[in-house]
Amino acid sequence: MNNTNILIIDDEENLRKLLARVIELEGHRVYQAATIHEGMRLLAKENVHIVVSDVKLPDGNGVDLVSRIKQEYPAIEIIVLTAYGTIQDGVKAIKNGAFDYLTKGEHQEKILPLLSKAAEKALLQHKIYILESKLQNRFGFENILGENKMLLERVALARKVAATSTTVLLLGETGTGKEVFAQAIHYEGPRKTKPFIAVNCSAFPKDLLESELFGHAEGAFTGATKSKKGYLEEAHEGTLFLDEIGEMNIDLQAKLLRVLESGEFYRVGESKVRHVNVRFIAATNRNLEKESEAGNFRQDLFYRLSVFAISLPSLRERKDDIKTLADYFINQFARKTNKPVAMMSPAFLNALQQHAWKGNIRELKNIIERCVILNDQPVLEADVLPYDFNLHDDTLTDGNFDLASAEKRHIQKILAYTKGNKTQTAKLLSIGLTTLYQKIKDYNLS
Repeated sequence: MNNTNILIIDDEENLRKLLARVIELEGHRVYQAATIHEGMRLLAKENVHIVVSDVKLPDGNGVDLVSRIKQEYPAIEIIVLTAYGTIQDGVKAIKNGAFDYLTKGEHQEKILPLLSKAAEKALLQHKIYILESKLQNRFGFENILGENKMLLERVALARKVAATSTTVLLLGETGTGKEVFAQAIHYEGPRKTKPFIAVNCSAFPKDLLESELFGHAEGAFTGATKSKKGYLEEAHEGTLFLDEIGEMNIDLQAKLLRVLESGEFYRVGESKVRHVNVRFIAATNRNLEKESEAGNFRQDLFYRLSVFAISLPSLRERKDDIKTLADYFINQFARKTNKPVAMMSPAFLNALQQHAWKGNIRELKNIIERCVILNDQPVLEADVLPYDFNLHDDTLTDGNFDLASAEKRHIQKILAYTKGNKTQTAKLLSIGLTTLYQKIKDYNLS
């Protein structure tokens, strides 16, 4: 029970101080409060593991206090002190979430063993709370970077549905961060302490995907030397994320639909019906509505999956977030590779903002990683970008269609192609070097 912080809330000063002294002699840190108000102030300020509270307090009832503390600080364990003849208060306190209760008069003999048991549970709960907080910090919505209006609207939708166990369908191009959204929905939802299992449906052949999802019985097929749980059972009471759901074979879709509707399934090669309680989050870069009309995706499954659909914007639609994302990746990969890179030059950033980003955030991440590895200077310059970066990017992504904007884009592409060699760029453009320098100045390309 060492390193346990204990708060005593009791308005009887002599009794409170005596109890505090007994507990302190066992090597624990004790805080004291005479009222609920003072006690709650200490809880907000100090890292308390156990509360020992009287029932009758000047500003409220200790039984009701149990519910309040448990709601605000679920990892704290509470022991209630009741007067003779009010044992029902202790029983009610336990129903409200108290660890146990003691009647005054016998508490001095029994308090230390009870505190020892409460401390074991409280410290375990505290460790779990810290782990959960770390997971939430690592995978929660705070890790979705950007201030783009479209993105923030999607995050707001995801936050709302995260509090439920509703099935979610994430739509968007490859590389837009669908798995990041799925993780945030799980780790900020009611199942956050349970497993999050991610399965890429396009990574398995049909027969193997069925076995991986549903599990199989011993002897179900060649090589099945023993029974095996599938991802469904591994995700029981948690979340199963089905990425690239549009690639799933239509026969397997029917079996998945049954699980969604009833929670029932069979392992491959087994006749015993099994049950699971799983939240489903699916993702795809396909238009499932059109796929269902074409007969490639079951319409009933589409309707069942799309109870709550969220369409994620492409990076082309949120170019105002490119700098934020690039800065984050630069910092991440600089630390990872022990490189001195700290920032981008204006020309480097300009090149990023003009790119079409068909691979979205994943492509940006890969480009930044490559550039950081190749760069030995504090600033990333445009000439470290791949030689063909922007060269084949014919999409007018900046919304500017005037001749000057087209000329600016073309000069940028050739500069990227020549890795910033002005003489070679002027030669390829069939213009004088002086003219090129003037255009670079006019278009703020350096």
